[in-house]
Amino acid sequence: MNNSKGIIDGQWLTIEQVCAIAEQTESVQLSDQTAFVKRINKGAEFIDTLLKEEGCVYGVTTGYGDSCTVPIPLQNVSELPKHLYTFHGCGLGKHFDPQQTRAILVVRLNSLAQGFSGVRYLLLQQITELLKQDILPLIPEEGSVGASGDLTPLSYLAAVLAGEREVLYQHKIQQTSEVFKQLNITPLTLKPKEGLAIMNGTAVMTAVACLAFQRADYLSQLCSRITSLASVALKGNAYHFDEKLFSVKPHQGQIKVAQRIAADLQLSKQVPRNDSRLQDRYSLRCAPHVIGVLEDALPWFRQFIENELNSANDNPIIDAEDEHVLHGGHFYGGHIALAMDSMKTAIANLADLMDRQMAQLMDVKFNHGLPANLSGASDEQAMLNHGFKAVQIAVSAWTAEALKNTMPASVFSRSTECHNQDKVSMGTIAARDCVRILELTEQVAAAMLIAVVQGVELRGDQNLLSAELQKTIAEVRAQFSFLQTDRALESELRQCIQLIRDRHWSLYD
Repeated sequence: MNNSKGIIDGQWLTIEQVCAIAEQTESVQLSDQTAFVKRINKGAEFIDTLLKEEGCVYGVTTGYGDSCTVPIPLQNVSELPKHLYTFHGCGLGKHFDPQQTRAILVVRLNSLAQGFSGVRYLLLQQITELLKQDILPLIPEEGSVGASGDLTPLSYLAAVLAGEREVLYQHKIQQTSEVFKQLNITPLTLKPKEGLAIMNGTAVMTAVACLAFQRADYLSQLCSRITSLASVALKGNAYHFDEKLFSVKPHQGQIKVAQRIAADLQLSKQVPRNDSRLQDRYSLRCAPHVIGVLEDALPWFRQFIENELNSANDNPIIDAEDEHVLHGGHFYGGHIALAMDSMKTAIANLADLMDRQMAQLMDVKFNHGLPANLSGASDEQAMLNHGFKAVQIAVSAWTAEALKNTMPASVFSRSTECHNQDKVSMGTIAARDCVRILELTEQVAAAMLIAVVQGVELRGDQNLLSAELQKTIAEVRAQFSFLQTDRALESELRQCIQLIRDRHWSLYD
């Protein structure tokens, strides 16, 4: 995909580009270069040649999966794709949201654009049209074991391309056939390999992983900034983030986090402390070590996700250039499964870190002179007001749920489909788990951000803080007022969560 023009042409696509298209900040355009169109169509033409020669191709002249030994008479081959997406129409659970669905479409489109799936250029055009018109298939989240790809969820894309099932269009759930008629879109009659090419891949888990990566990257930065504010509020020791200290344990992500916090705390301007408390509790002192694990993991998460994103991952692979049909298992989502299982653990640790920082802020035994529960009430009202007491309880609940969900999905392979799919990746479940942990951790971060700003203000001397910390405090106060007396905070927390998801707060990168 050309960065300057936003054209999908089988070239390298980045996580950021997928996310931009999913968020509708970048449009998508399918290359119409003659060489590209010819290369895509050549695969479909090769399949047609094999059919004329009565060649045997899995999923084209045979049944699917364990039924691969069942021959399909040539006169019935054209009916097979419709049967494939029809019998897979059994997904349940919530539907993927619009952003996730757009990501699924562009990821599948990019895989087919590699030119090894035996589909027509016309099919790529149809997927592109869905993205351009924002016609979003209603795709249930549950029903994929992550090999043989995301069969059940992607069956909803295949059916929509053929004018069937339901879509979300103009904020309403509508019949695909009615929307296509309204927009003069001709439903596709899928060619012999096309149903399998759409469904037999890792597009759903990979799309969810792209969006998860972006959220994880932002949370790492936000957690660093929150730690800086917590250190100020708790009168922490800024020398815990000294450059020399971290030079002797040279994990680059960990060093990066320490540098962020040291800059926030203006470590170069600090006067050495002269008190008996040499060391802060771990949730301050070891914050770079906790956040740094995620920072150091992000580059290999990117490698796994982007390699999958830019791969042909259906079966069989159609090498039209050398006229080979290659039967294999590229639909197996093991790399995404491992990335998502690992990411969700690293993210849950951020929730746990912030939960412990929150507990310190609330407790007069540990907060070094701040009022209990960060209450902003005046003396005569102090006995009636409870500050962030209930919020801290809620943070503990959200954190516990995040930690509970870290059980790796990838180790729960199930033998399915008459033991043909006897080892599967569970990559889509791992990705969905990761999204849930991201949601919970964003909730923790929202609560902690509002609370820690109150703690800094209660401490006083904000004019002595770095420009970066002052900017964050100003941004928070532009949205949420100081908690003087008790008020219900649900609506403010929900607003803060959305601002986090919108990457509203100015941070480091």
